Amino acid sequence: MIGDSLSAGTGDRSAGYGSGGWSERLGDILRQVRPDLVYLNTAVVGATTRDTLGQQMDRVREFVPDLLHLPCGANDLLRRSPDFDEIERDMRVMYDQAAATGAQLTTFTLGRAYVVPVFPDWTARVVTLNDITRRLARAYGAVVVDMWDHPVNARQNLLSADGVHFTTSGQAVMATAMVRALAAVLACRTT
Repeated sequence: MIGDSLSAGTGDRSAGYGSGGWSERLGDILRQVRPDLVYLNTAVVGATTRDTLGQQMDRVREFVPDLLHLPCGANDLLRRSPDFDEIERDMRVMYDQAAATGAQLTTFTLGRAYVVPVFPDWTARVVTLNDITRRLARAYGAVVVDMWDHPVNARQNLLSADGVHFTTSGQAVMATAMVRALAAVLACRTT
C-alpha cells in the first residue's frame, strides 16, 4: 500500500467492528490464504500523489510487491484551485512506476460521502478526480473499487468525527469490496 490516509485505512472505530482499517483487514484476509504473506504499508496521512512519488515509491520498488494499492489523489483536491492536468500527470507517473513493479494494481474512487464544505465545487472536483482514476486504472489494468455510488455512502455512521474518513464499519465494507474485486480478477485468470 502506498499513498495517504485512505490507503492507510484511517478512521474512527464503530460499535461492533474491530479497530483495523480496510488495508489491514485485507492483509488479514489474504494471510488466511497465504500465511507467508509479507505486508508493507508506506501510506502517510496527508500525502498527495506527488508526495507519494517522492517519498514512498523507492521503498515499494525495493519491496517488489505482488499486489500494490495506489491512492486516488484525495489530498490533491485540497488546493484552492486544483490543476487536474497536473494531478493526472502525477498520477500517470505513479501508475507507470507502480506498473513497472509487475504487481497487480488496485485503487478506489472517492465516495459521495466524502465532502469538504469549504469548497463549493467539491462534488465536481471529486467527479473529475474519479474519472481520472478510472481512466488510468483501465489503461494500466488496475482493479478499481468504485465507492462513488456504493450503498455504503448512505450509512449514517459512515464518517469518522473528522467528517472525512470512513469509520471501521465503512472500512470493513471497503475491504470486502476489494476482496470481491480481486476474486473476480483471479477467477478470470483461472478460466
